Amino acid sequence: MAKKAVLIGINYPGTAVELRGCVNDVRRMQKCLIELYGFANKDITILIDTDKSCIQPTGKNIHDELTRLIASGQSGDFLVFHYSGHGTRIPPGIGELGDSTGFDECITPCDMNLIKDHDFREMVSHVKEGCQLTIISDSCHSGGLIEEVKEQIGESHVKPINEVKEQIDESHVKPPKLGIASYLLSIVMNLLATCGISKSQRDRGGGQESFSGEIELASDYETFDIKTRYLPFESYVSLLKQQTGQTNIESRRIRQTLLKLFGEDSSPIHQRGLSDLGNFDVNAGDSGAPGSIADKGILLSGCQTDQRSEDVYVTRTGKAYGAFSDAIQTILSTPRKEKKKITNKEVVSEARVLLKKRGFSQRPGLYCHDRYVNKPFIC
Repeated sequence: MAKKAVLIGINYPGTAVELRGCVNDVRRMQKCLIELYGFANKDITILIDTDKSCIQPTGKNIHDELTRLIASGQSGDFLVFHYSGHGTRIPPGIGELGDSTGFDECITPCDMNLIKDHDFREMVSHVKEGCQLTIISDSCHSGGLIEEVKEQIGESHVKPINEVKEQIDESHVKPPKLGIASYLLSIVMNLLATCGISKSQRDRGGGQESFSGEIELASDYETFDIKTRYLPFESYVSLLKQQTGQTNIESRRIRQTLLKLFGEDSSPIHQRGLSDLGNFDVNAGDSGAPGSIADKGILLSGCQTDQRSEDVYVTRTGKAYGAFSDAIQTILSTPRKEKKKITNKEVVSEARVLLKKRGFSQRPGLYCHDRYVNKPFIC
């Protein structure tokens, strides 16, 4: 039995969307895996952007390391992939099939070479039978990060892709059953969502602003500053222009642009052709495991598909961390009356309670096959 992990922390230093806690999340998870779960340091691969001597968390490197992690796993092994950084989501382009949420949820590597939910879905399809992969994503829009995985805890209501296709097919022949006012409102809401702005984000002002308040930590209160790990789509496009020097990037053709800019290092889905998205074989993979991708992989998300995860900086101590990552660490370090190992369901449920108590609106989610719900967290 082997235990291996890939940990990603991206602070985006020197950019307008710089974060403080992502690399710290990685260091804490590394320590947690070694001290609580028996991982060997040599079996933990770290990608961070604050130390040039480390593997840089570019799109290609993240994709390659996760692919390598999955390929190395055998029956009885435990694999962990932890990501802390910005999340974004991109709307479907012209003539493209959107997924069950209407967008592609993505993580944002340091070079802006997005890794999308379709990419995660394909990589997870290769998890071998009897091998367990746990993915923890402390990023915005992380609820839909792996397509086809059953939503066990959450309000994103992710649906199988075949149901989405049926709904789209029906919409081509049936007019929307909405009043004109509701119909116009839905258009405005979709336009705002295209820019990555959900209702909760509009209520708070949206964008990259920091804001202050008090948060209950243990038995005391601390003053803190928060910066969201939410990267609006238009902000992402602006960063992509800055990093590549390309000023004529069209938002509606972002997939074609990424393929042109990153070539073989871009999303494999882009390389195979955008028209293949709607025909993706959810039973693909070489594991021989029965059923679909829903049987493979466990996702613990920091929030729902339309929510943002928060990056916290405690002003008195100077500590910085992701709210969801810190909640997990707090839960795991709290002595339990029972010696029984904490389950995936318990971690997410308790994280929801703790985050709400601390004043955060983000609601973590659990996505996995039924058999993993009450399995021990990680191993």
